[in-house]
Amino acid sequence: MEIEQWLTDTNFGHMIFTVLVSMLPVVELRGGVPFGTALGLHPVVALLCALVGNMIPVPFIVVYIRRIFAWICKKIPKLGNLVARLERKAHAKGRTVNRYKYLGLLILVAIPLPGTGAWTGALVAAFLDMPLRKAIPTIFCGVLIAGVIITFLTGAVTSVLA
Repeated sequence: MEIEQWLTDTNFGHMIFTVLVSMLPVVELRGGVPFGTALGLHPVVALLCALVGNMIPVPFIVVYIRRIFAWICKKIPKLGNLVARLERKAHAKGRTVNRYKYLGLLILVAIPLPGTGAWTGALVAAFLDMPLRKAIPTIFCGVLIAGVIITFLTGAVTSVLA
């Protein structure tokens, strides 16, 4: 089988696109699963692609976000307000997370609502100086829980509309 045929038959392009959409802040997995399902992917495949996409930026955020924010404030002062707002958001969420530590981080990421998710969880983990080796599995478990919830909700909405 030629590679082009395989890519077409397996919806590989839709899978990649779902991964990329799920990497975006705000959209994340919560938008990636319905997006992949709408493209025609099986809900489990859409969930797996969205999981991968949502987790790709997490280690980079945890490790580098403080340096990136400092660099932005120094080199692009006009974005200082945006950086300050993101830092305030992380610290506000961090107060609750800090009380319950990793369970708090898991719950923050697992709740499929705006303002929660892997990006926010990674930002909070970075500002609370959580070790990467503990933050990543915690965030992954939260993303997985949110993904299962979103997959079921997507299936429910799809079955009602069909």
